[in-house]
Amino acid sequence: MKLNLHLLLGFVFLYVPLTASALEPSANIKVTPLIQSTQSWNETPIVYPEGQAQITGLMIEIAPGADTGWHQHSAPSFGVITQGTLEVTLKDGRVKRLQAGDALIEVVNTDHIGRNVGDIPVKLIVFYAGAVGQVLTVKAK
Repeated sequence: MKLNLHLLLGFVFLYVPLTASALEPSANIKVTPLIQSTQSWNETPIVYPEGQAQITGLMIEIAPGADTGWHQHSAPSFGVITQGTLEVTLKDGRVKRLQAGDALIEVVNTDHIGRNVGDIPVKLIVFYAGAVGQVLTVKAK
């Protein structure tokens, strides 16, 4: 009886299509690439921190006219703007303007400031690839 069950299961796996994984586009699944790079937007290579890996995801909201203050991140991160217009400025004067739907690989160990330059709150989702115990954001000196 076990042999027949194994044959039946083998037949099912060979001839019955399996459900598509989340990464395989199909009629029921749409995959839209957001961003992929080996460097942050200021062209610095991405380097992961040492230690026990820890992923942190945050929803950040910035009021119209407000800013984040000058700061830097110690771990690679990327974000997606879900609402509003965000302008990110580096100390060297480079500026990146982002709208809802835009994605950004953030700078690491580089002073920068984010400003809401629109008239509605900026909402962004950010994911950090850090390490356990690592401080992800610090105020610039």
